[in-house]
Amino acid sequence: MPLLMDVLSGRDLGFLKMVAQAWGIELHGDDRAAVLNQVIEGILQHEWRDEVLETLPERARQALQLLAQNGGRLSWAVFTRRFGEVRPFGPGKREKERPDLNPISPAEVLWYRAMIGRAFLQQPGEREPVEFAYIPDDLLDVLHPLTQPDEHPFGRPASPGEVEQPVVVNDDLLDDLCTYLAGLRAGIAEEELKKHLLRPMNTPFWQALLRSAGLLDPQGQPVAEPVRAFLEAPRGEALALLVSAWKSSESFNELRLMPGLICEGDWQNDALRARQKVLERLQSLPVGSWWSLAAFVRAFREEDPDFQRPAGDYDSWFIRRASDGVYLRGIASWDEVDGALIRFMLVEILYPLGVVDLAKHAHEDVVSAFRLSGWAESLLQGSAPQGLPAETGKLKVFSSGVMIAERTLSRAVRYQVARFCEWDELTQGEYRYRVTARSLERAAAQGLRPRMLVALLRKQVEKTALPPSLIQGLERWESAGTQASFQHATLLRVASPEVLTALKRSRAARFLGEELSPTVVLVRRGAEDKVREALVELGYFSALADDEQVP
Repeated sequence: MPLLMDVLSGRDLGFLKMVAQAWGIELHGDDRAAVLNQVIEGILQHEWRDEVLETLPERARQALQLLAQNGGRLSWAVFTRRFGEVRPFGPGKREKERPDLNPISPAEVLWYRAMIGRAFLQQPGEREPVEFAYIPDDLLDVLHPLTQPDEHPFGRPASPGEVEQPVVVNDDLLDDLCTYLAGLRAGIAEEELKKHLLRPMNTPFWQALLRSAGLLDPQGQPVAEPVRAFLEAPRGEALALLVSAWKSSESFNELRLMPGLICEGDWQNDALRARQKVLERLQSLPVGSWWSLAAFVRAFREEDPDFQRPAGDYDSWFIRRASDGVYLRGIASWDEVDGALIRFMLVEILYPLGVVDLAKHAHEDVVSAFRLSGWAESLLQGSAPQGLPAETGKLKVFSSGVMIAERTLSRAVRYQVARFCEWDELTQGEYRYRVTARSLERAAAQGLRPRMLVALLRKQVEKTALPPSLIQGLERWESAGTQASFQHATLLRVASPEVLTALKRSRAARFLGEELSPTVVLVRRGAEDKVREALVELGYFSALADDEQVP
């Protein structure tokens, strides 16, 4: 960071004299270089510096304190937005206006005391230098008491009304991700998958999370070995893996996952930095205390509005409101973009991951409060929380090919079973599957053979509870394939063999299928009208049996 010499070395004599007057420094001579040294020495060795600080206006003192608490610097845009502008003056106009004696802002108060400087500085991780307001390093040492962190809480505790409906964390996400991964491998459509989930489907979040954890490849398909390890891990370890992957991911971008916003263009935001800022504030809150969500978001706007915008730039990101296409630009859109991001992170990310509990007003469905969950400390440190259930559930197998997996069955086992089966809807916390010829064909297309399912069932189900007929059927299918099939067909029954013989000689013969008897024949699907017309031409009228409609 620049020093006091860097702040003052380019200043004219008139400016230096104003600074000296503000500090009560007695100058000797009018040589600019000599005056510069006297001012710097006087500021750094000022025996009355406490008196000078105490006489600062309250807002100027707050500005200085905020800078000190942020390592001595803030982006110039952020600083002047909160503490006012510093007017540009030439020497003549400055001498006439005397902004040092008549400041219009806290920023000008500090400017004419040389307590702050303005410069383009390189920020770690940024491609281009960013313009900052800063406290010179040597002066920051003098102002050390102001560097102590502010102890006031970030936001406020929740009111009783805000916590009338607590929503405590659970580990449903682990089961839904198991279902989702199995569905991806089996090629099950999303609309069908929704019927088998414990929570509403959130595909963008799940895909981003699974990619961050290395469980999906670039094409969005499960990566076999990492998925196996994830599903075999105890539930606490699996949840900790997901939290750690999200917490450290540079590719997971919450802003671009938010429903209701459309991000356009190739501009880049630092999602990891924003995430770390929110987590830092979150972890500073009292453990176990319900906290007002609205107040937490408001505190960000008041104290750290640029948590995701290090340069305080509110105009270069092209973000539209999805409902009406309006572009959301400027600080006026903070609540709809930046504030909404904080709410989204807490409600849609941290709650499913088990880090925060939520609460609502009675009879309302909007989240009004949150608190760190009992799992939060462990999860945020990358370790498995205590209290998650062991996966000791059973798999029930029936001779009809139906299989029922208890909720606490090993996720790795359910994942494999699901890939061999058709899926019935989730009922009473149990997953229901059916082995069919079609499901076995689908599994075979993925390189899965019935003998693998047989081995899995023999390992998971007691011998006395495993229907022999089902095992025989699976083994028979592997050797001989499907041995019986159903099909829909239109059946034509005529009064005598002569009618069928005449029809077979007509132009409609190509629409006839297998002859089942001298008076019964199959009609190809969709050709019923053609056959009916041919019968009329032959002098025979036909009717639909039981008043059914022709398909």
